[in-house]
Amino acid sequence: MHRALALAQRAGSQGEVPVGAVLVQGDAIVGEGWNCPIGSCDPTAHAEIVALRAGGQALGSYRLADTVLYVTLEPCIMCAAAIVHARVSRVVFGAWDPKAGAAGSTIDVFRLPALNHRVDVFGGVLAGECGALLSEFFAARR
Repeated sequence: MHRALALAQRAGSQGEVPVGAVLVQGDAIVGEGWNCPIGSCDPTAHAEIVALRAGGQALGSYRLADTVLYVTLEPCIMCAAAIVHARVSRVVFGAWDPKAGAAGSTIDVFRLPALNHRVDVFGGVLAGECGALLSEFFAARR
């Protein structure tokens, strides 16, 4: 999660919402990313999606079995669905997102009965640090 926080700070320094993500398989980082939809002109360039793409390239597969995704903010609906379809085993996130979180805050995509893959989800890891980074970013823009 500390690496994901460093990536989130990188996003914030580039004027992007400070969210970072790290995809791990075993003891190895196989993908990482930070929010970059503004700079890349890509509305799907959330930290999680960038990390999943990098992981797919590193592993040579769109199936990311036996991986854990660490992310500083509760995934949104788009990211949660991508995580399920990628067959990520576990998601560990920092801050809860009461406005757009899809791991229980507004909806729990990971528990939708029609989906054919279950992801183990654990939230609140370094929530204070992750939340403070977001709060400081948005406070500076108001």
